[in-house]
Amino acid sequence: MKYILLMSGTKAGVEGYHAWSQKDIDAHMAVLRDINKELAGTGEFVATQGLAEPHDAKVVRGEKNGMPVTDGVFPESKEFLLGYWIVDVASPERAYAIAGRISAAPGPGKVPTNMPIEVRAFATHEPKSK
Repeated sequence: MKYILLMSGTKAGVEGYHAWSQKDIDAHMAVLRDINKELAGTGEFVATQGLAEPHDAKVVRGEKNGMPVTDGVFPESKEFLLGYWIVDVASPERAYAIAGRISAAPGPGKVPTNMPIEVRAFATHEPKSK
């Protein structure tokens, strides 16, 4: 079963991250790289990608005069998407366990960040049985 693990954050959280020491950033990223390597080794890794900060983000809704209608930037947003992992695992519990490890990656002083990770299964559109 494929799942997407969505990491969200707040403006304050991102600003706090930018204030971390390089040592803390390196330690945090090393844990995430190790998780990615482990998942690749077990065949569960599909993809991961961090996203640019939301100041360049736009929401597109339809078209007007042949042009996309855009809205944004969203400084008032409480939370925004920071990045994602896609995993292909045997059970929801395994996806939750991976999300927990990602969430627990260390911040300053090796304290777990406890970043919220939303776990969503990919929709399946299997034919209905007769």
